[in-house]
Amino acid sequence: MAVSAARLVLLASAAALASASQGDREPVYRDCVLLCEERNCSGGALKYFRSHQPIYMSLAGWTCRDDCKYNCMWVTVSLYLQEGHRVPQFHGKWPFFRFLFFQEPASAMASFLNGLASLVMLCRYRASVPTSCPMYHTCVAFAWVSLNAWFWSTVFHTRDTELTEKMDYFCASAVILHSIYLCCVRTVGLQRPAVASAFRGLLLLLLTAHVSYLSLVRFDYGYNLVANVAIGLANLAWWLAWCLRNGRRLPHTRKCAAVVLLLQALSLLELLDFPPLFWVLDAHAIWHISTIPLHVLFFSFLEDDSLYLLRESEAKSKLD
Repeated sequence: MAVSAARLVLLASAAALASASQGDREPVYRDCVLLCEERNCSGGALKYFRSHQPIYMSLAGWTCRDDCKYNCMWVTVSLYLQEGHRVPQFHGKWPFFRFLFFQEPASAMASFLNGLASLVMLCRYRASVPTSCPMYHTCVAFAWVSLNAWFWSTVFHTRDTELTEKMDYFCASAVILHSIYLCCVRTVGLQRPAVASAFRGLLLLLLTAHVSYLSLVRFDYGYNLVANVAIGLANLAWWLAWCLRNGRRLPHTRKCAAVVLLLQALSLLELLDFPPLFWVLDAHAIWHISTIPLHVLFFSFLEDDSLYLLRESEAKSKLD
């Protein structure tokens, strides 16, 4: 739900800086990369590199040029530290120690654990909520959309490429829009299905236009940031307003409200932007780790709410 909304906003903010980082603008870094490519990335040297590169690295798409950038990054970082300067960022990211083929090991693992938490809670939801529940199919669909988003988040933090970056952004946008649809169905659609259907069509149109513009016209980080901030805030406000309005009548809505409020508080972790501890754990990874319990809490709310709706539906059927 709101987890992906805040994650996308935070990623967009960081990505907007990707083309203007101090480290990759340094002449020592650029000269190092050029020299490394001349020596290692052509002719016999390139064949030697490929023959000695671990298979898992080649399968993950790591090239000779990528290796040059990675090694020259640490050369530059070492020079900065020797001269007493602050660690610089490179291409909008802090320097991370690569583990196997994982570019950002802690964030990749945290994304995987977020997805695993969503999968476990989906299985629990399907085991405890009958398919006859009015919200069953909408909640299950939301869970699968969330799982897809965390899969691409894991891939993106494992290997940052143009494709994985776009898939991470687009799938996170899909989660936000599906969360708004989920809220619409719960607050309006159960009484007015036609409204929910029309709203779903509008959201699909918005997602298609958003993805098409960023893919076919220009990947505009500024536009992407503004669009997702607006959608994310609308999503959070709608859920929170509904929770506050129904808090006394439906005690389980406190779980949903807690997710919204905790997420906003945890997002402040990103303001503590600092070089990675042990070159592995940065503020973004810590934020990812902190959101894992929020999936458990939100899906617990969906389970409680679905069972409540089922009981209410069965009671009305008996009266009829």
